[in-house]
Amino acid sequence: MESTKQFKDRIQLPFTFDVEKMLVEVHALKQEHYEYYKVISLRAPAHLVDTSLPFPPPAEDYAEGSWTNWMDTPNLERSPYLKSIINKFNEYTTVNLVRLLFLAPNSVVEEHTDPTLALEEEKSMIRLTIPIDNNEGVEFFLNDTLVPMKVGECWYLRLSDRHRVINKGSVDRINLTIDIIPNDKIIEIINSIHQEF
Repeated sequence: MESTKQFKDRIQLPFTFDVEKMLVEVHALKQEHYEYYKVISLRAPAHLVDTSLPFPPPAEDYAEGSWTNWMDTPNLERSPYLKSIINKFNEYTTVNLVRLLFLAPNSVVEEHTDPTLALEEEKSMIRLTIPIDNNEGVEFFLNDTLVPMKVGECWYLRLSDRHRVINKGSVDRINLTIDIIPNDKIIEIINSIHQEF
């Protein structure tokens, strides 16, 4: 897919998911205490899931995704509802990296960019974000403006732009992130929302 169009930096997609079901599975996976930021992989590079597989050659851009094969992890196999969400997106396109991202209370993810995570990039991968636990103290800023993401919603964010996260609440911020290849089916869904410039 080639994209020369300019899209908004945030687009809410027409998918919603059962937050209670997600929380049950997330809390079953989150075993140990952590200090600041925790990542649980649900889909990962195949050689990290099955250590008998060879390491892929070095990649110019690891975020782009084509440098390796991707496999479901044991964490995803133990989480049938989360797996059903991933399978839903597999109906539309190829799903690569999938993670649960935890941000501890009173923590900040400093402003940064992810250069290839945008529809406008030539060899892009896009990241869909589904908030699972997003207490009132959580603020996600993209290009210095707040993104009003609610739990259970699904958002495309142009993460090649500047973004940062603040958790001023008393509980974890938990997001499910799904990296997908933006093919024509996904672009059609995005265009159908009438949020294109």
